[in-house]
Amino acid sequence: MKLSCLPVSLFSAIINRQMSLIEWAEQGKLFGLDGVDISLLFIENHSPAYLGKLSRGLKEVGIPLIMAATYPDFTHPDPVQREREMEYLRRDIALSSQLAVRYLRVLAGQAYPGTRRAEGVKWAVENLSEADRVARKYGVRLLYENHSKPGAWDYYDFSYPADIFLEICEGIRGTGIRLNFDTANIAALGLDPLSILGKVYDRVETIHVSDIAEMGKLQPVLVGTGAVCFPQIFQYLKSRGFDNWLCIEEASFTGSEGIRRAAAYTRKTWDAA
Repeated sequence: MKLSCLPVSLFSAIINRQMSLIEWAEQGKLFGLDGVDISLLFIENHSPAYLGKLSRGLKEVGIPLIMAATYPDFTHPDPVQREREMEYLRRDIALSSQLAVRYLRVLAGQAYPGTRRAEGVKWAVENLSEADRVARKYGVRLLYENHSKPGAWDYYDFSYPADIFLEICEGIRGTGIRLNFDTANIAALGLDPLSILGKVYDRVETIHVSDIAEMGKLQPVLVGTGAVCFPQIFQYLKSRGFDNWLCIEEASFTGSEGIRRAAAYTRKTWDAA
């Protein structure tokens, strides 16, 4: 098992330039992470000078970028906007390749009131499959997530309901797209994460280790202090031979201390499982 972290608690500080991406990488290394995750919202621009400096700085820190999060919106009712979203994602794939990011987290899109289930599934599958062809060209692995709602969106994820998530998973079977399974988003639906994880385990590449205050309510808390039962989840993963990345999604908004505590809890609980 290897450990990384998406520092949702630090998003505002990094995006507002109060903390640099290099400083985040240094902090992750200090906390004993094996790699760090980022949102592509952290990237200031696409200029060669900036990206070159950023790449050199990350190399000096000596900790890899494991997963980048982006927010494609392929369920938009406007076909022109869906085309724009594909162009944005092509750029994000190329950017991830240039920064040597191993995985790019992708989504289906938003649950627009005017988008019917059948057409939303169709659009998501078609566009994700096309994005996979681009990602293969650049050596980037796309990971589709059972997502809930990012701050970048107005609506919840179209595939937040577990049955829609599973339907899209089947639609992209046969592509190179794997899954980033989020523990809290399933629990926030009032479901046992293992009830869904068991159905998709053969496609799972990474685990988003995230927690919520209580079952059935999307209220992020510090990992290990909420309703998600990590000992059972980790025992299941070990029983299936999982030995890849546990990517903590630290969204308790307790700052750097929350990230340190989440990392320590996750490693300790995994070792004891």
